[in-house]
Amino acid sequence: MDYVIARRRMIEQQVKRRGVTDALTLAALLEVPRQRFVDPGLADQAYSDFPLPIGHKQTISQPFIVAYMTAALQLQGGERVLEIGTGSGYQAGILSRIARQVYSVERISDLARNARRALDGIGAYNVHIRVSDGTFGWEDEAPFDAIITTAGAPHVPDSLRRQLAIGGRLVIPVGDRAVQVLHRITRRSEQRFDDEPLLDCRFVPLIGEHGWSGEG
Repeated sequence: MDYVIARRRMIEQQVKRRGVTDALTLAALLEVPRQRFVDPGLADQAYSDFPLPIGHKQTISQPFIVAYMTAALQLQGGERVLEIGTGSGYQAGILSRIARQVYSVERISDLARNARRALDGIGAYNVHIRVSDGTFGWEDEAPFDAIITTAGAPHVPDSLRRQLAIGGRLVIPVGDRAVQVLHRITRRSEQRFDDEPLLDCRFVPLIGEHGWSGEG
């Protein structure tokens, strides 16, 4: 398979055709080799329009969702970004091509280890991974210009709101375990947050002290 052609086709057919046109997002999608973030046996499906399993009941999101959420952060380049749920590392890899520093929290050590290996393989050394309960964020490195949560939460954790810089954006799926709505929370001041629902979505549950309890 010619993966460069596959990436271009993915961008044209799955991303741009559905309305994602942010230039920084599209450039990152073209640069990052998605096949490196899936099991070698699934490499030929890496650019397909559906999520793929990565073990531990987790998935790598379909390309459109990765693109949409990245664009929804409204990055201009050079920001500090927090990601909750490293997973395969692909979303962090996309962010690494736009942001100055990416801080990613993963609760499953095996996934964090695999993601680190894949990210190192593409030279994404500006991604920092921590194994911890992601619902607490990464307070030592706050505030962040943007926060992205790649698992569905029952509500927006206050811990993540507090770690947003003034003017920062938090993109997070909120709902029940089966179906969520993707929200963009923008911090306007110390106490004021604007909440914008974006689209219906479906993510694995956000497990943690300020999310869902247990695997369910």
